[in-house]
Amino acid sequence: MGEWREIPELLKLSRMEIATWLATFLLTVFADLTVAVEVGMILAVLVFIRKVTQTTTVSEVTEEYVREGHVHILQHKVIPAYVSIFRIHGPFLFGATDKIDEITTRLSSLPPILILRLRNMTAIDSTGLQALESLADQVHESGRELILCGAREQPSRLMHQAEFQHHIGPENMCNSIAEALNRARAVYPEASKHHPVGTIWGRRSTDVLEPESEAAAPEPSATYKEIT
Repeated sequence: MGEWREIPELLKLSRMEIATWLATFLLTVFADLTVAVEVGMILAVLVFIRKVTQTTTVSEVTEEYVREGHVHILQHKVIPAYVSIFRIHGPFLFGATDKIDEITTRLSSLPPILILRLRNMTAIDSTGLQALESLADQVHESGRELILCGAREQPSRLMHQAEFQHHIGPENMCNSIAEALNRARAVYPEASKHHPVGTIWGRRSTDVLEPESEAAAPEPSATYKEIT
């Protein structure tokens, strides 16, 4: 059921998740633990189905949609060498959160700024949110910056309710990859104090940065990884 100190965090989640937790808690107290677990599992499955169905949409592709999508695509974007981009593809729910280890296990060899694209993350639950919070804390402990971008309606709403912005700062939650890259350029001077320009960040030998003047920026070198 969790610790008492976790209750305020649970109350920041969606109404369906709060209702599931409350029903399981009350059944544990007034009925039987076995019954509570069974009912809780059933309710959790129903919540999962509802979350997935709510993120399914059918809409027409219009000129406005194509025009607005330009800021979200990576093609023709200059990705600096001090940035690594990851993305989550599909629902980020309780059965898939361990895949975030793709980032955490390589953290020590990654550049000073990480961008996590959420445009293709169709849904998230409390477990997925906790995984992102843990990732943000680990990134910051390593002296790096984490920038999130492109969150869709359901993930964006849940992260706002849970006050996720306090983990990375509201200015590091961007609407698009274009905005996230601009933010990365703005925070790089501070981030470079922990990770000097000459550092090799686990790239190919051809990606090693050359010495540069203070006014010059590192040569573009795209690093991109998908989490599915």
